Amino acid sequence: MRNATWYSQFAKKAAHICGRPRTFSIAVGVIGLWIVTGPMFGFSDTWQLVINTGTTIITFLMVFLIQNTQNRDTQAIQVKLDELIRATKGAHNALLDLEELEEESLDAFRAKYQTLASAARAKLESGLEDTDTPEP
Repeated sequence: MRNATWYSQFAKKAAHICGRPRTFSIAVGVIGLWIVTGPMFGFSDTWQLVINTGTTIITFLMVFLIQNTQNRDTQAIQVKLDELIRATKGAHNALLDLEELEEESLDAFRAKYQTLASAARAKLESGLEDTDTPEP
């Protein structure tokens, strides 16, 4: 648990720092410096290998940081949505964990709500409101 906490804190901080304009400017500066040094190194294979290796390593590590941040954000959003469904009178509690369902079950729910949406748009086009609860 201690390692997970350490990694989560590190990933959150690193993602925050990497998403800042200053970090982007530093990255652009590094690339600019690399381009300027090209003539000094005769645009050699080693010169090209330096930027390729550096960007590959950074990209590889950033994938894990971004995925960690994305997973955490998605889980938090799901919990918030579940709470809104749970607390809303007339809402269907069966929708609380849709992200855990198999594709076929999810498709069945999607089809049901697409039908409801079509009916609501038809009501709007005929001048009626669409704010009711369709089921008794």
